[in-house]
Amino acid sequence: MFTNQKLQHTLDEIKDISKRDTALFTPKGKLVANTMNLDSEVEEMVNEFSHSMAESQTAKDYQFFKIIVEGETEYILVMTGAGEDTYMVGRLAVCQIRNLAASAAGQYDRNNFIQNVLLGNMLIVDIFSKARKLHIEQDPRVVFVIDTKDKGIDDAMEMVKNLSNVKTKDFVTSVDEHNIVLVKDVSDINEKHMEKELNKIACLLVDTLQMEAMIKVRVGYGNVVYQIPEITESYQEAKMALEVGRVFSFTDSTISYAKLGIGRLIHQLPMSLCDMFIKEVFGDGIPEILDDEESMSTIMNFFANNLNISETARQLYVHRNTLVYRLERIEKAIGLDIRKFDDAMTFKIAVMVIAHMKDQKRS
Repeated sequence: MFTNQKLQHTLDEIKDISKRDTALFTPKGKLVANTMNLDSEVEEMVNEFSHSMAESQTAKDYQFFKIIVEGETEYILVMTGAGEDTYMVGRLAVCQIRNLAASAAGQYDRNNFIQNVLLGNMLIVDIFSKARKLHIEQDPRVVFVIDTKDKGIDDAMEMVKNLSNVKTKDFVTSVDEHNIVLVKDVSDINEKHMEKELNKIACLLVDTLQMEAMIKVRVGYGNVVYQIPEITESYQEAKMALEVGRVFSFTDSTISYAKLGIGRLIHQLPMSLCDMFIKEVFGDGIPEILDDEESMSTIMNFFANNLNISETARQLYVHRNTLVYRLERIEKAIGLDIRKFDDAMTFKIAVMVIAHMKDQKRS
């Protein structure tokens, strides 16, 4: 339920305070932690005591105690010595270990619960019932998915848990080998500034893992949801943000589902429609100029400057006439005059569709 090192540390502290040696076993008689040398006789007595109805008993120079959590025996505590003092110390030790075990069980239950919610493995009625039992409130939340690309997910997860803005109402978990999931409570964020604040959180995740863990990550996040069952939707949105961003915004380290734009639509197009559209725009073959880095850089700069020839020429450090010549050459190659808005829009969409088609063929 939690690490044996933590149990060993607890037994060491009990010995320091009480001056009594202890040992901790599983109900099946496996030694977990101890502060004394044990012989086979003690292990046999543990097995006998485990199958008995008693919660505590004395045998020879030992006191035996069952540590029961939620009606199940989790551990057997063995303490040296006899008499009322030993019994009292043993009961206190049982309380300490039981509370540790119960706390760990609670954390496990909460983590297991949120994993099942993310994956859509629970009925809605069961979600509400379990949430009440675990004291999880219906607060506004957003799901962030952190793609680590199989690099140090355990260390990265601990860093995410220790971030200053990750609070008790938040959940940090994983559902596969390379994605960390942060279910963030956003009830303290003003709705007017929600998108801006969510982007700040995503940037903090990227920067922290980059600087402290030396892991380059990408973070996608979904929309705000207000009911626990809706967390599944925000999780799916965050995953789609990463998928769409990988194809159309591969230079961006943070991607919001709410800002995917036309990429969201193209990502869902079937290959048959994509083929039909590309043939309509370019004919039977995709122009080779799309693989020419200089030409594509010119086009993207031209688009970024709202089809302004003078400003694009200035940023590219070329004469205006040189840029016009390049654009005319591009027009001959692709059959579209991207100086015109309609043709520019058609070309940009076509480039995105081609990127989507290549990604589908790779996957």
